[in-house]
Amino acid sequence: MPDFQSFMLPVLELAADGQEHTLTEAREFLAQQFGLTDAERAELLPSGRQRRFDNRVAWAKVHLAHAGPLFSKRRAVFEITQRGRDVLSEKPARVDLNLLGRFEEFRRFRGIERKTQADEPADARGRSEAAETPEEMLEQAHQNIRAELAAELLERVKASTPQFFEDLVVELLLKMGYGRNRAEAGRAIGEAVGGNCG
Repeated sequence: MPDFQSFMLPVLELAADGQEHTLTEAREFLAQQFGLTDAERAELLPSGRQRRFDNRVAWAKVHLAHAGPLFSKRRAVFEITQRGRDVLSEKPARVDLNLLGRFEEFRRFRGIERKTQADEPADARGRSEAAETPEEMLEQAHQNIRAELAAELLERVKASTPQFFEDLVVELLLKMGYGRNRAEAGRAIGEAVGGNCG
């Protein structure tokens, strides 16, 4: 599936007629233009709360609106501005974060100081070409942090004493509702271990 920046120029071209358009119209237009299948359109973000395609179209519109080529009178509705017409008159091969970075409003929206390309570190330039939307990046970062935390906890448990491990299991059983206190949870472990051994 195309990244959200790939949707920016087509969304702007859709609005070039000067009429109001909705995100629903934009999604239909983009799905046709990029030949997306129903399965691609239905793919969910890792959170399972939103379709990836819908998220990317929305973020393309949000970035264009903050940069000024689009104007949004109300939620999920947009129209082209004179700035948008000016951008299209340049016949760009692509509208992306780098192109939008020329506009002061967009730099403020993203919290970016005005820098020349030569002054900008290479990793920052790479981030500006990110294929993922901000929401996708946050979800991925959250998943990475959870995975790192799980790996670190597992290593700590493995490096601990057998007594620590036993106490940990008893606490886990209590949290899961097995027993009202440590003694009952401890008996439950003993019965389970004894039952498995007999």
